[in-house]
Amino acid sequence: MKIRTHQELEVYGEAFGIAMEIFEVSKSFPKEEKYSLTDQIRRSSRSVCANVAEAFRRRRYPNSFVSKLNDAEAEAAETQTWLEFAGNCKYVEPEYAARATGRYDAIIGRLVVMSNQPESWTL
Repeated sequence: MKIRTHQELEVYGEAFGIAMEIFEVSKSFPKEEKYSLTDQIRRSSRSVCANVAEAFRRRRYPNSFVSKLNDAEAEAAETQTWLEFAGNCKYVEPEYAARATGRYDAIIGRLVVMSNQPESWTL
């Protein structure tokens, strides 16, 4: 099956799903975190999806494609850091933080595979 849009990529769907989950979970963060942890974790989780979408649209240019995937990977790692803070500050259950971090490990793994094999994805 030929993938025609970034929304059809499994990694995009996984990243979008967890970003929406993080949005819901972060609604309960304390007000004093509004301009720090809350904004940061929402921004980085959403940025994973945005960078995957950009990468898909830049697949005519392998170097640009890989660069945007690397950006998505970095944003996923940043989100893992914010999840660690949220868990340690008791804003989320530590078990949730660990599960979400594991999901990002899987996303990062997919991004690395795509980056290492750009010829499978680029035009």
